[in-house]
Amino acid sequence: MKAMILAAGRGERMRPLTDRTPKPLLEAGGRPLILWQIEALREAGFRELVINLGHLGDRLQAALGDGARLGVHIDYSPEPEGALETGGGIRHALPLLGPAPFLVVNGDIWTDYDYSRLPAEPEGLAHLVLVDNPPHHPEGDFALEAGRVLAEGEPRYCFSGIGVYRPELFADLPEGRFPLAPVLRRAMAAGRVTGEHHAGLWSDVGTPARLAELDRRLREGAWARR
Repeated sequence: MKAMILAAGRGERMRPLTDRTPKPLLEAGGRPLILWQIEALREAGFRELVINLGHLGDRLQAALGDGARLGVHIDYSPEPEGALETGGGIRHALPLLGPAPFLVVNGDIWTDYDYSRLPAEPEGLAHLVLVDNPPHHPEGDFALEAGRVLAEGEPRYCFSGIGVYRPELFADLPEGRFPLAPVLRRAMAAGRVTGEHHAGLWSDVGTPARLAELDRRLREGAWARR
């Protein structure tokens, strides 16, 4: 299975840190956020990666190269000015991702989730990993019932930014800029999205304060991958 790391966002809430550094290259625990992801994917058996490029994408590509020194192979999916949002970015990268189901993970999260647990062949069009709602998003995103992810219902969980998708979920959509959530909700309405709850460690590094907190936890050894 191939894996795509979403790394094209501008990181407006992280300014001024992202004025000269792409968000995935910001450091926590002594290494860039995206290196934590690449290492976790490699350890889980993922060797073929796709990374989309947007804001300061040339710096990200220069830092990672073709991935050989990291034990993986990286293909890049450059996006036009302003990027394509999550859904559009995945749709744009389909030629690089191929015909089989693929993993997509946000480049600005940190988690101890074991990617090798993900289904290589999801039952429906998508399989999502959900986590407990963080303080900055208490209302959550989706409900989980008997292994099915629903747009409505209780209790609600936060989408972790980790999902396995079949190309068919995006193949009939036109190229362009669009978010992922409406695409997923349509598939949920058809009963074609499965999911699981991860009760372990997870952080959405969306602000300088949350980056600083993650850095503190990692450096103090309070957080570590299992």
